[in-house]
Amino acid sequence: MLSDVPQTTDLSAQPDPSAPHEPPAPPTPPVPPAPRAPGRIHRAWFVAVVTFVTIIGAAAFASLPGLLIEPLHTEFDWSRGTIGFAVSVNLALYGLTAPFAAALMDRFGIRRVVAVALTIISVGSVLTVWMTAAWQLVLYWGVLVGLGSGSMALAFAATVTNRWFVARRGLVTGILTAAGASGQLVFLPLLSWLVEHHGWRPAAVTVSLAALAVVPFVWLLLRDHPADVGLPAYGAETFVPKPAPVTGAARRAVSVLLSAARTGPFWLLAGTFAICGASTNGLVKTHFVPAAHDHGMPITAAASLLAVIGVFDVVGTIASGWFTDRFEARRLLAVYYALRGVSLLFLPMLLAPSVHPPMLFFIVFYGLDWVATVPPTIALCREHYGEDSAIVFGWVLASHQVGAAAVAFAGGLARDVFGSYDVVWYASGALCAVAALMALVIRRRPVAVAAAV
Repeated sequence: MLSDVPQTTDLSAQPDPSAPHEPPAPPTPPVPPAPRAPGRIHRAWFVAVVTFVTIIGAAAFASLPGLLIEPLHTEFDWSRGTIGFAVSVNLALYGLTAPFAAALMDRFGIRRVVAVALTIISVGSVLTVWMTAAWQLVLYWGVLVGLGSGSMALAFAATVTNRWFVARRGLVTGILTAAGASGQLVFLPLLSWLVEHHGWRPAAVTVSLAALAVVPFVWLLLRDHPADVGLPAYGAETFVPKPAPVTGAARRAVSVLLSAARTGPFWLLAGTFAICGASTNGLVKTHFVPAAHDHGMPITAAASLLAVIGVFDVVGTIASGWFTDRFEARRLLAVYYALRGVSLLFLPMLLAPSVHPPMLFFIVFYGLDWVATVPPTIALCREHYGEDSAIVFGWVLASHQVGAAAVAFAGGLARDVFGSYDVVWYASGALCAVAALMALVIRRRPVAVAAAV
């Protein structure tokens, strides 16, 4: 019987009572991702390239408003103030949507938000082809395109930079900011040619197709976080797991605003950026072409000058990002605003039927300064508001677009009332001088405190 068979015992499997007690081994920590092979390009740069191309595609619609004022005025007999109002709604929603879009990116991911935004832009632009009343222009171009473009605003570039980059943030911010100017460079000559030779409707369809064409690239190639591909951010020493989705996007955007609004730097940044928007998107991008046309310059020639501004804007913005990594951001802002104000004061004297060397000098000078203010502004938001900096910058950008919207409307109204844009150029130049002083007032955050945020 089996019970009669002697049972052997493996003494080696029994604990030795005389042996000293050892505590249980701690749980094995998760294994970090394997280091990248030397010389391999970090995935963050591919994400930056996709973001750059996406902003270029979305920038196509931003090239069109200044080209639509004269054709719409001629075809529908709408006043320039009415058309400027539709543009102002677009610009205001562009800014007011941005902070909520940044929070939505934290909730649903960058890829989903950007793909939906591009689709809304495409739909809004193509619907303008069938409009017959001014309210439709306000709805299609002002509301739909404004909401879509707001989700594609510079807060998108700030979110990508904050998530994917630790080193080279200023340079990457400059490159992504320059993407908007690159889009202007690519599309403005084409759109102006279409408007002059085939009317404004083919130009609107082109904008719609350009925005829609970028959607597959966003969906297939863009990733929300470095952890999605098992990598640390570029320049980071440690791997950071992907944070859980942040719920309550609207509530968070408002709570961040209320918190930032209790600090002085927020209001100074918002004020300077409102003047930035007034003197760029609201004034030059919207009214330069019709103002030059008032002086006898062909629309295609004036649009080509805006495209040249885009060329030098790329250079100036990337250089500004490089400077922001090396110099004090608030001093850079003061210099940029002061130089822009001086150039705008001279512009009314330079407008003429043909392009001449002083005008070319203005175009180059102004182009270098166009959005050079963005990298130091984002850097100051990051310095003062840490992890909430993308949403804070979204609200600062909202002020930028509110300023742009005000001048887009006021510029058209001034043209209707005074018969020229001169008063608007001079007023914007004076406002830039105020912005330069405001930038210098922004206090520096102590290094130890900033690092702890």
